[in-house]
Amino acid sequence: MTPTDWHITGDLTDFLTRAGEFLRSRPALHTVHLTVTEALRGRGLRVYGEGDPVFGLLERDGEVRGAFFRTPPGRLMLTPLGGGEAGGLAAQLAARGDELPGVMAELDTAAEFAEEWGRRTDLDCRLYARQRLYRLGELTPQRPSPPGRPRVATADDREQLMRWYVEFTEAIGESGPSQDPGEWADARIAYGGITFWETPDGTPVSMAGITPKVAGQVGVAPVYTPAEFRGRGYAGAVTAEVSGMARAANAEEVLLFTDLANSTSNALYQRLGYRPVEDFAGYDFRAGSSVR
Repeated sequence: MTPTDWHITGDLTDFLTRAGEFLRSRPALHTVHLTVTEALRGRGLRVYGEGDPVFGLLERDGEVRGAFFRTPPGRLMLTPLGGGEAGGLAAQLAARGDELPGVMAELDTAAEFAEEWGRRTDLDCRLYARQRLYRLGELTPQRPSPPGRPRVATADDREQLMRWYVEFTEAIGESGPSQDPGEWADARIAYGGITFWETPDGTPVSMAGITPKVAGQVGVAPVYTPAEFRGRGYAGAVTAEVSGMARAANAEEVLLFTDLANSTSNALYQRLGYRPVEDFAGYDFRAGSSVR
């Protein structure tokens, strides 16, 4: 494979015209790419940051084999690739002089890209996260439910949503939110995309969100419970609630990502009926010279 097999563009329409069918062919594995490009198409190219997004597709003999996007200042997001394909992309981007903060992809794809990127740039490619993608099988809500009830967030909850969105990004180890907190809250409120679990006195103690349906699938994200309310079943109750909402909206697939380092959340989601699909890894690129 030659590096030029990768077609790189800043034109979202061109990218979706050429790669859209490929992305929809494996919607679960490509869920992030489908969801983010739909948000860019509907809400504008700067929804995730001030930089210009970049898109790419690997095409050979008229067939698309892989794709990526990057919404600066975010990491490069790659679909699963075959041997040598991720390294070829790293070589092409390095030759272009691109500067990347990191990469997120399926385990082997991410490792291959990071190794080649480190070799070509002399940067230290450090593993920062391992995630597991789950899909919902038979939903099995926990019994008994904790005291309280679910409630869809409204405009009156905007400040709470903004605050919890920032806390959530900090809790998962990100340097900051990928979107403006106010814009994120407004977008979620507009389609009823966040549900709280409230105690009997009306105090919100946990939240779970669902993404708009794209290619027949709905993602459950984010799920967040402040530290002082954890260990009481609130996250399981609200996650079951939004999972049922997604099913009621006729989603063909209900998906979520978890941090593999968090054994509690992985066990919880499996009790609710989620089953593993694929593991992913993320690397950060910093001054240095090794992959860890």
